[in-house]
Amino acid sequence: MGENIFKKWIKGLDKTRKVTFSRLASIFGTNEITNETWDELEEMFLQADAGVETTESIIESMKKTARSEGFTKASELTEALQTELRNRLQTPENPMDTINKAKPFVILMVGVNGSGKTTTAAKLAKQYKDAGKKVMLAAADTFRAAAIDQLQVWGDRLNVPVIAGVEGGDSAAVAYDATTSAIARGIDVLIIDTAGRLQSRYNLMEELKKVYRVTGKALPGAPHAVWIVLDATTGQNAMSQAKAFKEAVKVDGVILSKLDTSAKGGMAFSIAGELGLPIIYAGLGEKSEDLMVFDPDNFIEGVLKTE
Repeated sequence: MGENIFKKWIKGLDKTRKVTFSRLASIFGTNEITNETWDELEEMFLQADAGVETTESIIESMKKTARSEGFTKASELTEALQTELRNRLQTPENPMDTINKAKPFVILMVGVNGSGKTTTAAKLAKQYKDAGKKVMLAAADTFRAAAIDQLQVWGDRLNVPVIAGVEGGDSAAVAYDATTSAIARGIDVLIIDTAGRLQSRYNLMEELKKVYRVTGKALPGAPHAVWIVLDATTGQNAMSQAKAFKEAVKVDGVILSKLDTSAKGGMAFSIAGELGLPIIYAGLGEKSEDLMVFDPDNFIEGVLKTE
C-alpha cells in the first residue's frame, strides 16, 4: 500500500520534477559552490513558481547553512536543501481524524471558479462515504447553474443527498437549510460548495461572509473547517486569490488541485510561509482516490527524486 501511494506521488509530480527540479542534478553536479550555484538555484525556484519572497528566503537560509557548516562543494548542499524545504511544509492533521470532532462536521469549500472546487467537494464526499460516514453535499454556488447541476449529478452517482438552491438564489439560505437538514438527518459530514466568481470580488466576499455567519447560526461552532481549493497550474496567481479569501473568511487549510498537470508545484513551498496554512489534500489525478492527504515527505521526494 505504502509503495503504491509513493508511486502516485512520483507520477503526480512528474511535470514539476521534469520541467524544473531536474536541473538540480547539473547545479549540484558542479564542483565548487559559486555565485552561479546560488543564481541557478534561485532561477529554478522562480521557474517552479515558488514566488520571489519564498525563493529569496530559501536561498538566504541555505547560504547561512553553507557558511556555518563550511560547505565548499555543491553536492554538499543536497541534504541541506531537503531539510530546508521540509521545514517549509506543515504536516496536516489527518482529515479522517478531523471530521470526527463534530457531528455534523461542516466543511466550507471556497476558491475561484475553475479551480476544481466542485469536483474536489465530490471527491471528498466519496472518500468520506467510503470510510463509512453519512455525507451530505450542499450546492451553495447559486451563481452558476452548472455548479448546481454538477453537484447533483455527483450526488446521484455517489448516492449522497444534495441540498441545492435555484440559480440566482440566496446562497446563505442554501447553507442554512443544508446545515439544519444535516442535523435532522444525523449526517456526519456536510460539505458546502460556494461561489467563486472573482469579477465582482467585493460582492463575492460579502456573500461568503454571510454563508459563514448563517452556518454558525444554524449550528454553533460551524463551519468547522474552511478549505480553499487552489489550482496548482496557476501558481503564484492562486496565492493572491487565497489572500483575498483568507481576509474574508477564516480559511484554515488548502487543497492543492491539478498538481499532476502542473509544472508549478514549487508554489507549495510558499503556501505555509506566506499564507500560514497547511496543505490538507493534493490532487494527483482525475480519480477520487487521486485526491491524497498531503504528505510533505512524499511531496519533497516526488519533486527532488533523480531518475
